[in-house]
Amino acid sequence: MTRLKKILAPIDFSRNSRVGLSFALSLAAENSAELVVLHVESEFKAWQIPDETGFFSDRVYRWEVDRIVREAILDLNNFLEKYREELRRVPQARRRVVLGDVVEKIVDVAREEETDLVVMSPRAHGSLRRFFLGSVTDKVTRRAPCPVLSICSAQVARRPSGRRTPLVGGILQGSEA
Repeated sequence: MTRLKKILAPIDFSRNSRVGLSFALSLAAENSAELVVLHVESEFKAWQIPDETGFFSDRVYRWEVDRIVREAILDLNNFLEKYREELRRVPQARRRVVLGDVVEKIVDVAREEETDLVVMSPRAHGSLRRFFLGSVTDKVTRRAPCPVLSICSAQVARRPSGRRTPLVGGILQGSEA
């Protein structure tokens, strides 16, 4: 196996992003690899700002886009504050914020940065939504120029309390309390 030199960790500020980032940080520290933490801000936020008349316009001003990117950088810095110690163990860590389509930008940055691995942590979606729309992780996996590692947060198996769960052959399982 070749040594990892550069790891890309896209985040969206969710709880699942924390799981993926933690894994990417440990991989980067273990391999003495550079870590690029990426946040892709939606381009649609720029369209949601009313113009000087108070109505939403089809024009996007450069200062609005700059403001959105600056706010995303602040959010990213706040998100990474919790990982200050882990970031110190990585030889080089950089932060990037880009504006645009999430899948397209993750793939573009992975290609531009010549990353060896993309570490993502998918959000839990219902099967119908996933079937019709797909997930960002699935789309990035198909288009990325390098391997994509999908890290899921630990799922706690919950046993239904007070209900009987039918199993194969008509046998019932459950608590009798």
